Amino acid sequence: MGRIEGKAWTFGDNIDTDVIIPAPYLVTTDSAELGRHCMEGVDPNFSKKIVRGDIIVAGRNFGCGSSREHAPMAIKGAGIACVVAESFARIFFRNALNMGLAIFEADGVAEGIASGDRVSVDPDSGEIINHANARRFSAHPMPSFMQDLIASGGLMAYVLKKR
Repeated sequence: MGRIEGKAWTFGDNIDTDVIIPAPYLVTTDSAELGRHCMEGVDPNFSKKIVRGDIIVAGRNFGCGSSREHAPMAIKGAGIACVVAESFARIFFRNALNMGLAIFEADGVAEGIASGDRVSVDPDSGEIINHANARRFSAHPMPSFMQDLIASGGLMAYVLKKR
């Protein structure tokens, strides 16, 4: 999977799935189409401002709300490389991995990373670095099988590849 580096886009606590991908767009599972509307509930122009490989950084309980798999699909479809948050809603956590979206929980990121900061994430060590202020944060390292699952595009693709 390798090191992830990109521009940070920050959001606060309790970002729910209705904000990540508003309900009117749930009529498709096309990740590119969903990506065009990613985070539209909080920033209507979000998908037009990001660059493939950017990183979402958020506070606590990211992905709360309904259990829709469309939320991580929209984030991936927009080109976001990973999400780093203080904590994730459990159902979003599971859906993100199932859909092949890399996610990392790390204390202090909401206060230590600002929008526009250059951030890198090392899945092997769990180290997150804010290059704008040299602050470092620790997430759990991502096991190699989980990195393979993410690189495969999610659980279903990973299982089919292993057959």
